[in-house]
Amino acid sequence: MQILAFPEAATPAALRTQVREIQEQAWPSGRGTAPGPTEPVHDPALRPRSMLLVADGIVLAALDVLTKDIRHAGRAYTAGGLSTVVTRQEARGRGHGRRLVTAAREALATGEHDLGLFTCDRPLRAFYESAGWHHLPGAVLIGGTPQAPFPSDRPGFDKVTMADFFSPRARRARAAFRDSRIVLHPGNIDALW
Repeated sequence: MQILAFPEAATPAALRTQVREIQEQAWPSGRGTAPGPTEPVHDPALRPRSMLLVADGIVLAALDVLTKDIRHAGRAYTAGGLSTVVTRQEARGRGHGRRLVTAAREALATGEHDLGLFTCDRPLRAFYESAGWHHLPGAVLIGGTPQAPFPSDRPGFDKVTMADFFSPRARRARAAFRDSRIVLHPGNIDALW
């Protein structure tokens, strides 16, 4: 087994096709088939990077890391977030997703990112914590755009915010992120990562 990472647009077509099929298993589009491997999933402005756990040419788990510069409490940060985290249905329950999510956190920690932020469904909180992420109590991510905000606490959502602080200045500012509304505004394609 190996973990491969590519800019989303540079992911080999054979691997991207498998990822799209796994995503279609998890989140059926209603189209009956997965989008083609050349169709972008994420806004290129978010510098999407795909991470894949592969064994013998088979994608077992996949996720994308999105990156954006944000301002919070008067300071600028480079934030990364996890998106489209998925494990092949027949490979679930074997730790593949946890291994990949842990590797993504480690990659964010050693790269350009000050912090990692993303939302997940409340029942998945323990899974992400087991991969080294931390619940950020009371934090709400504001996705969408300034004209059409998409908050993670909108009615009908049951999301929690997960985070980790990598740079020294982000670690010092950790308290400013608790119990706050954090403006991401990743756009319309990735309304909320």
